[in-house]
Amino acid sequence: MHPESVLVLLAQGLGIGLSPWAPGTVASLLFLLIWWPLARLPRPHYMLAVLLVAAAGVPLCGLAAEVLGVHDAGSLVWDELGGLLLALAVVPRRPVWGLAGFAVFRLFDVFKPGPVGWVDLHLNGGVGIVLDDLVAGSLALLVLAVLVCCRSGFSRDGRTG
Repeated sequence: MHPESVLVLLAQGLGIGLSPWAPGTVASLLFLLIWWPLARLPRPHYMLAVLLVAAAGVPLCGLAAEVLGVHDAGSLVWDELGGLLLALAVVPRRPVWGLAGFAVFRLFDVFKPGPVGWVDLHLNGGVGIVLDDLVAGSLALLVLAVLVCCRSGFSRDGRTG
């Protein structure tokens, strides 16, 4: 197998992005399985993992888009991983919060309101592919932070319940 093919397959979430049914949504749902163990990490380590996923995604998705000849092809789902992990950075490690984060992230990623749409339209290459998902993840993070705060408040040690 050619090295470029391996990188494209990685950008496609090891084939998840080839799903005929909403590949970004399917991938994001399956990426909850990656979030689950990462959510045990201390927040600085978790955020480092998000940063590494996003940083690796820029050249990875850029190369895959070049090889496929399509900017931000639906099959490229590595960017969903970074956006989803960012969105889930503020939620407790509970299945219901993971699913809520998935839903809010997908809403922002699919409908691309405001800054998400701007990035999607104006930035090209790997940066544009990854950054629109990170902006969607950031907006989802804000919504989720408000929900977490309203639902459970903050304890004395600053952690959410």
